[in-house]
Amino acid sequence: MSDYKRLKVWQKAHTLALEAHRATQGIRGSQFASMRSQITRAAFSIPANIVEGSGVQSRREYARFVRIALNSANELEYHLITARDLTVLPVSKALTLITNLIEVRKMLHGLLNYLTTDTRAHT
Repeated sequence: MSDYKRLKVWQKAHTLALEAHRATQGIRGSQFASMRSQITRAAFSIPANIVEGSGVQSRREYARFVRIALNSANELEYHLITARDLTVLPVSKALTLITNLIEVRKMLHGLLNYLTTDTRAHT
């Protein structure tokens, strides 16, 4: 349906995923291996679902992938809050990531609204 690389929401989600991945490199200890993995997986799931959705033929199907991306964003926020509260992620880094995540989530809601609005009603 579109070239995902041109979408601002994908660009910001991709940057967020890279930043989250870098942040997990500072989380040490085998007891936090699962947390590192969950943060990385949830973060990369957001732009990956935008990419996957952009390749489908219908707006309805695209919207389904955007909803999945939103669910991953919610999951990522929880993992970042947990990492912050367990003091395995510095508060400042967690705050920056969460702030960026909120921006991505707002953009995803905008894209979802666009995809689910009946364009025929506006003509």
